[in-house]
Amino acid sequence: MPDYGDGLAQDADLTAAAENAVAQAMAPLGGRRPDLLAVFVCHPDPDEVGRAGERAMEVAGARVAVGCSAGGVIGDGRGVEARPAVAVWAASLPEATLTPFRLDASRTETGIAVGGMPVRTDDDEVALLLADPYTFPIQGFVEQSGEALRGLPLVGGLASGPGGAGATRLFLDGVVHERGVVGVTIGGDVRVRTLVSQGCRPVGPAMTVTAAEGPHLQGLAGQPAYRKLEQIVGELSEAEQQMVAQGLHLGVAMDEYADDHRQGDFLIRGVVGADPEQGTVTVGDVVEVGRTVRFQVRDAASADADLDWLMTRFRGDGDTAGALLFSCNGRGRAMFPDADHDVTAVQRGLGPEGVAGFFAAGEIGPVAARNHLHAFTASVLAFG
Repeated sequence: MPDYGDGLAQDADLTAAAENAVAQAMAPLGGRRPDLLAVFVCHPDPDEVGRAGERAMEVAGARVAVGCSAGGVIGDGRGVEARPAVAVWAASLPEATLTPFRLDASRTETGIAVGGMPVRTDDDEVALLLADPYTFPIQGFVEQSGEALRGLPLVGGLASGPGGAGATRLFLDGVVHERGVVGVTIGGDVRVRTLVSQGCRPVGPAMTVTAAEGPHLQGLAGQPAYRKLEQIVGELSEAEQQMVAQGLHLGVAMDEYADDHRQGDFLIRGVVGADPEQGTVTVGDVVEVGRTVRFQVRDAASADADLDWLMTRFRGDGDTAGALLFSCNGRGRAMFPDADHDVTAVQRGLGPEGVAGFFAAGEIGPVAARNHLHAFTASVLAFG
């Protein structure tokens, strides 16, 4: 009997859609109460979102339930963007240790204090994290989580709402929250793995950062950064130059000791500006002098190939029975012919019994054993 199920429902009555999606997700469990439930809701009215999420948690009666609002949801083998819909994922994990938590941030005289931090136990394998980006400093928290959580991998995404700040909703064990973070640590007798597909491919050579100030790259391979970028772009094919014009990225090598840095070896960050007069290239992160970097481009073909390539490697580590998928809201129809691309790729590549998730405003997942907040990625939490 399958231990995982998923469902997706659309209805003018969003509460009815929530009930339907729960019924679909729980059907494969054969009457067993879910141990872990995930609920994702898309609707232009935050109050409707809250009611639907609350109803889904009530009907399922899961041991632990988490979820959030989103600009689109994934389930039943498809994605639905910007239309009212509810996606539900249910798992029977009777031997798993599941510890729900809620984080909140407050300002103090010395900075920002985070309340509700889970304490990692030796049994914990991963933490599922869903965050409101307007009320919680999620990037700083994720990037600095290694020490506080003793290296616990974090996987999840950022909730979104149609009205921006104040319109997001988070769900945790029957309660609807409007701020902070909700999550659950997962451990015990359960096998989990993580996968992050950043969807880029490198162009030009790998280079050493020879001068930098904060996010501003001043020197690459001993030349002014802007001049080096001009040189690299000038040597690209016309098709690649068009990709650069649509959006350029920088890959920061995660292993400085590797003999060769190839696709998948980089943490991808966006190039957000360039100043020919100052000779600088500005990146959406701080890159230290001495780091190895390589420019990157992203298109549908690159993103598709990267996801397939990662799943081919992933399959070698064992079978996948269920999966949660957090796909960037810049993917879906914005990148591919339809909103089903990522869930179809996961089903084809990993063959899970149940896979559901949502289109996130930012994705959380580890790269090279360190947690990061990403953009334009597909982050997967797979259960063996």
